[in-house]
Amino acid sequence: MPKLTRRDFIKSAAALSALPIMTQASDKESHPALSFIHVTDSHMDLGDENSVEAMETMASFINKNYKDIDFVLFGGDNFNNNVPGDKDARTFKKIIDTLHCPSYLVRGNKESSPKPENDPQNLADFEAMFIAPKKELIKHGKDWMLEKKGYLILGLDSNIEHHNNGRYTAETLDFAESHLKRGKPTIILNHHPYTNYWGEKDPEKIHKYVLNNTEEAQKRLFDYKNLILTLSGHKHIDNVSEIQGTKVIATRGFVRPLDLDMYPMRYVEITDGKISEKLIYTS
Repeated sequence: MPKLTRRDFIKSAAALSALPIMTQASDKESHPALSFIHVTDSHMDLGDENSVEAMETMASFINKNYKDIDFVLFGGDNFNNNVPGDKDARTFKKIIDTLHCPSYLVRGNKESSPKPENDPQNLADFEAMFIAPKKELIKHGKDWMLEKKGYLILGLDSNIEHHNNGRYTAETLDFAESHLKRGKPTIILNHHPYTNYWGEKDPEKIHKYVLNNTEEAQKRLFDYKNLILTLSGHKHIDNVSEIQGTKVIATRGFVRPLDLDMYPMRYVEITDGKISEKLIYTS
């Protein structure tokens, strides 16, 4: 082996110093931009032709104006579930199937309170029509998980059968925690809001609208820093706030247009960990 002279050593060191420095990858994982629309409380009702037309308008509006979104999330009380049989559910499904992107649903109190009580849609019917066909969803009990672009989206069922009020079951909380422990940025979609953000004074109405075990849910779920966003509805009043650093959104009910044909939805985009959102209207 030839002896390395002092001059050769200096030349080698200079050559190495000219090479680009390789830095360690950041602990913060980078993800492609994720964008979607949140629609909640559309209350489509076959007895109200305008409500059906509104949903058709929604689908056409999204297809025309938001061609690059990853999916649409429907947050419960999607249809009023008050006709014999499952014609309303099938009508709703037919409309959302015209969307150019996938759509994912959770139930609201309307879907969990069929009229008459033993008539579809009950939980099994809802799952068979809206959840089971989505092979990308990992289902567990009443809940589901979707992984997209490095983000986890958890669809949590907060309903009590045949009641307006809601709460998370122990199984639902365990399911959510099991995925939050994975450390990936996580979004939760459910129906009942976590806080009395509209300042209700009547205890009965607070019980009706706010997730009944919200303190337990906040303690168990919101301590995870990777829970970045929650999406709810139920009260129909819009609100954007935070719980322990997590952005908490309740989107204005689609059933409450701002003006003629101005039905509300929320557009959300997550880029480099930054969440931007805005309320949008169909016209």
